[in-house]
Amino acid sequence: MHAIVSYFGSSEFVVTVIVVVLIGVSAFLSVAETALLRMTRSRAQSMIDDGKWGTRRLLALTSHPDRFMNPLKLIVLSCLLLEAAVVGAAFERHQGLRGLLLSSIVNVFVVFVLADAAPRMWALKHLERAAQITATPVFVIVSLWPVRLASSASIGVANLLLPGRASKESQYVSEDEILALADAAVEEDVIQAEERELIEQIIEFGDTICREIMVPRTDMITVDCDVTVNDVLEVALTAGRSRVPVCGEGIDDIVGVAYAKDLMRADRSGREQEVITRVMRRAHFVPETKRIAELLPEMQARKFHLAVVVDEYGGTAGIVTLEDVLEELVGEIVDEFDREDPMVVRLPGGVLRVQARMPIDEVEDLLDARLPEGDWDTIGGLMFHLLGHVPITGETADCGPFRLRAENVEGRRIGAVRIEVIDTAEPTEESSS
Repeated sequence: MHAIVSYFGSSEFVVTVIVVVLIGVSAFLSVAETALLRMTRSRAQSMIDDGKWGTRRLLALTSHPDRFMNPLKLIVLSCLLLEAAVVGAAFERHQGLRGLLLSSIVNVFVVFVLADAAPRMWALKHLERAAQITATPVFVIVSLWPVRLASSASIGVANLLLPGRASKESQYVSEDEILALADAAVEEDVIQAEERELIEQIIEFGDTICREIMVPRTDMITVDCDVTVNDVLEVALTAGRSRVPVCGEGIDDIVGVAYAKDLMRADRSGREQEVITRVMRRAHFVPETKRIAELLPEMQARKFHLAVVVDEYGGTAGIVTLEDVLEELVGEIVDEFDREDPMVVRLPGGVLRVQARMPIDEVEDLLDARLPEGDWDTIGGLMFHLLGHVPITGETADCGPFRLRAENVEGRRIGAVRIEVIDTAEPTEESSS
């Protein structure tokens, strides 16, 4: 650096130009790094669709930030180090060691403001404009083979010092991060609470399987294959069903589905005494582990609204309808035929009364606590596990800080579960009648 300054002699102008150019390049690349890292692919695509200038290379950069991030950082650091060396050598030449110390202090603050803080703040406030300005130059810079070679060599050295590769999962936003952003957006009144809830339901939608939302076989309304059209129409109208599964030798032998519109058409044409097998339609079967995110497009493509859910042994586990699938996204859809008890009733003293078929994860949200996980999907299934036998009405089981009480037990089925917090002063028991 002494040689450079000596070469320019007393020409402070030339040294100043070098410093300004180096700081300018650093500032420009700081703008580029901030704008391109903050720019999402969807936003970039929207800018391209709107025909905005300077966006030709934007999508390629935002799709692979790892391709430009390290080269930019390398160039920025090189410019800043070179600038610091030039300024330090110039000050030392005139004022010796004191000048070198003074240049270091001034450099830290000046470079931080001009080459880092101010450019990044501007990029954050004018994200799209910053991305438009910097996208093409950055694409050209990182495409140069000397830059790629220097960056790759630096990364290779870093890998030798810190062996191992970054997990691909760390490159993507997790579900928890998305929900955290949604919570922050609700607090800032950017989105409504209902929109945040819909976002959470969409995320959960991809992990939900048919077994979790199906109508269990005990609640299924079916008809035998040897009954008449008139009889099935009566069942459909009484139950308020537009589709009724038809059984052969039992509920595990579903041979078809009777549609109410077909039944009414047959009844109007004088065929009310025909056997139901003459007018029923083919049944669709799905495994209980099938994800509803896959089932929905299948229902849309093949145009059916009801599917029979089968277990691993081929038996009927239940049925799932298009309405059941949509309810996972938009919540309960209640029509004039629904006469069900509410899923949740809040009682005095913080006690909850929930339907036994309520999914465990929804109960956890209500209690704001974790419950045991296992081969059960509902709060009723958890109670069966805790007791180890079919409960009688009023029987209880303790689960951590909660006491579960079976209500409306009919036969081998629990109708509802009462959940209350156990008094810490009260001795706990595994179960009592």
